[in-house]
Amino acid sequence: MADRDGGGFLWFLAGLGVGAVVGVLYAPQSGDETREVLRSKAQAGGEKAKEQARKVKEHAGEWADRGREVLNNQKEQFRSAYEAGRQAYNETTTAGAEQSKNL
Repeated sequence: MADRDGGGFLWFLAGLGVGAVVGVLYAPQSGDETREVLRSKAQAGGEKAKEQARKVKEHAGEWADRGREVLNNQKEQFRSAYEAGRQAYNETTTAGAEQSKNL
């Protein structure tokens, strides 16, 4: 039941954090070396995050353009169907009115 509400994922994250702390504590490097490695990894992660954000932004623009295009096509199809229905209604009512006059 706990897996359904995300509890399993939270335990996974907690275990990941504990593992990272234990790994740093038992690292064979000095504190300065470890901090330098962590700093460089954090910078690399930040740069990668910026790059991913840029890519997402580009794709979001493409998706928005594609969405507008689909929406415009749907509007045009609806407008055409509406006009065809309106014309058929007018023709039917006009034909019915003419038949009434002929009787």
